[in-house]
Amino acid sequence: MKHLKSVNHIGYAVRDIQKTAQFYLDAGWQLSEIYEEEVQHAKIAFLTKDGFPKIELVAPLKEGEQSPVDTYLQKIGCCTYHVCYDVDDIEQAVEDLFDEGFKPLFEPVESVAMDNHQICYLYHLHVGLIELVD
Repeated sequence: MKHLKSVNHIGYAVRDIQKTAQFYLDAGWQLSEIYEEEVQHAKIAFLTKDGFPKIELVAPLKEGEQSPVDTYLQKIGCCTYHVCYDVDDIEQAVEDLFDEGFKPLFEPVESVAMDNHQICYLYHLHVGLIELVD
């Protein structure tokens, strides 16, 4: 895990970004615009508040369309989905984490919601889902 520089955000699987965000907005958080990520089949928005980690809200892109976040929503409902870590070299980090037992869910791709930085999700049986962003 030597490549993980810092926590970028904590991701939550949600059914409706606006409905979930309202709880945080009432507590003084700020909501970003809502991005549509075709590659991830998801809508994404970020919540920020001084002194707190950034929160990412991830919802299915279209109702009834299969989205990776659907699995979590169907089994558990709204829940913590993943932790995202900043890395300097995403390709090297993916390679090294693979050697430690993490399985990439796809090759690194650009994310509109992350200012077109490359992202990649990886899964480990004993750690769960993580996201990397360069």
